[in-house]
Parts: sequence; C-alpha cells; structure tokens
Amino acid sequence: MPYKIEQDYEKCIGCGSCTSVCAGNWEMKDDGKAHPVQEEVEEIGCNKEAEEICPVQCIKISPQK
Repeated sequence: MPYKIEQDYEKCIGCGSCTSVCAGNWEMKDDGKAHPVQEEVEEIGCNKEAEEICPVQCIKISPQK
C-alpha cells in the first residue's frame, strides 16, 4: 500500500531526529530543516519512526487513496 508523507515545514525545528532514525528518506537541507527525499513511498518503513520521534509532531503519514 502506498503512503503519503506530509510535513509542516513551519513547525519543523530542525532537530534532525527524523534523519537519525530514517536517513534513507530524510535529509537536512540548507534551510536548516529536515525534508523527505520522497513524499510518496510504497512501504512505510522507518518513516513511521520518523513521524513518532518528531518532538513537534510536524510529520504526518497517511495511506494513499
């Protein structure tokens, strides 16, 4: 089942927690904030951990319809 990753960039504090648990799909950019490499993924994988570990809860993952 494909999943959609959404992030509220305004809320992101750039702590890097998501990049530490899911380096395969999260990276820090020049703006000092984390960004998903892919916003649509076939397998949720470590992205679920990234969503759960975010201290400001700015990552939302939902199944695609």
